[in-house]
Amino acid sequence: MNNLSKPRFIFSLLLISIITAIVSLNSDISESFFSDLQAVLSKYLGWMIIVLANGFVIFAIYLIFTKYKDIRLGGQNATPTYSYISWIAMLFSAGLGIGLLFYGVAEPIMHLNSYPGMIDGDITFNSGKAIGLANLHWGLHGWAIYSLLGLCFAFASYNKKLPFRVSSLLGPTIANNRPLAVLIDIIAILTTIFGVTTSLGLGTIQISSGLNYVFSVPESFNNQVIIIAIITLIGLTSVCLGLDKGIKRLSQVNMILATSLMLFIFIFGPTVFIINALVQNLGSYLNTVIESATWTEAYSSTSWQDSWTLFYYTWWFAWAPFVSLFIARISYGRSIKEFIIGVLFVPSIIVFFWMGIFGNAGIHQVINETSQINEIVNDNLTVALFALLESYPASMLMSGFTLVIIVTFFVTSSDSGALVASMLSSKSHIGIHDDSPILSRVSWATFLGIIAAVLLKKGGLTALQTSVVIFGVPFSIIVVFAIREFYKSLENELKS
Repeated sequence: MNNLSKPRFIFSLLLISIITAIVSLNSDISESFFSDLQAVLSKYLGWMIIVLANGFVIFAIYLIFTKYKDIRLGGQNATPTYSYISWIAMLFSAGLGIGLLFYGVAEPIMHLNSYPGMIDGDITFNSGKAIGLANLHWGLHGWAIYSLLGLCFAFASYNKKLPFRVSSLLGPTIANNRPLAVLIDIIAILTTIFGVTTSLGLGTIQISSGLNYVFSVPESFNNQVIIIAIITLIGLTSVCLGLDKGIKRLSQVNMILATSLMLFIFIFGPTVFIINALVQNLGSYLNTVIESATWTEAYSSTSWQDSWTLFYYTWWFAWAPFVSLFIARISYGRSIKEFIIGVLFVPSIIVFFWMGIFGNAGIHQVINETSQINEIVNDNLTVALFALLESYPASMLMSGFTLVIIVTFFVTSSDSGALVASMLSSKSHIGIHDDSPILSRVSWATFLGIIAAVLLKKGGLTALQTSVVIFGVPFSIIVVFAIREFYKSLENELKS
């Protein structure tokens, strides 16, 4: 524990405990307060979040073509520590994971039913728009935020030999101001822990709902605690094994299982329809992405944008410390060009195929009225994927297979979150072979499970999710300054 930063670790634990207690004991009041605050921030600063998210996409692509594109993370002689397959698998597991399984079927159907720009009777336009919006929310914009902040982390640690901390990204003035640096790092730890906790809570609900929907297992709090306990124990094992033997191997398993499920839906579903839809979805996305990505509801407010696109943009900013730092940790030896192509475009392409296959399979059932999936999504979106599988061969077996995938993603998220929180609360973390204290990682992994269980019991999960999104607004400003400091440092790196 010699490498543990006690102020960051102890104060983070205290604040997380206090906030969790307040939210869980006053869940309705907390949810109302955070929802009102989110509405105010969206009204007055929503335009800023939209401008920044789009600006980051443009800037990330710009970096690919600059004179800095060949700079390597770790120096010109640095070589990658992970193969492309392992690297992409870990990117996918940390940045997407449970979310795609949770929303892959449900979100396009929800857009089909609720997006205010839909045209009555025009199923061609409406379906393409629904898939396009899902791609917008899970594709380039979120990964642009992750890629740029990930570059900042990787460059600061591997090239400038600074600790893996948010305060390290903001220049010596802030990094050397210890109280301010500690405060910034504590905020990053809070957003990481609460962001991962929300994801774990959603994952637990989906597993519990799936067990009930498929196998009639009661949806009780006791069963949810058992789910969390089992997954936390598996996660602790992975944490103790470390990054190479734990997260890397789990991520590879995740990728194989998720790809197998996607191919199953494609082959045994409406294959020709999905192929045609994928081609059409590409054109629809390219045709409308700029308009959809910059829509601010300036002329008529429906609050749809606040609940969807703005929510996602701020969520990606809030999750950026967690995902970006993890991406930086596994990206030693990559060039800037290679890094951006891998982090920005590869996951976005995976999202395109995932939403295109799962989303269109669900929409096909809605259009042809071959199932009750539309009503099921409106009633309980957590079982959307299981409802889709009902019309497929070996549905019971594949539903069990899906539950296994959710569990493996759940474990990877918990493991990655614990690793990142431990790195953020370390004194120094320079280089690719330094490990944060194992006791710190075990503590954070255990704490994640406890918080998720408490919030599920007291009903504070929605309030916490909204609070995480609120954290994303001020953190977007921190990301801007981090990118500014990173860009200023590139010229010095080129000269050296």
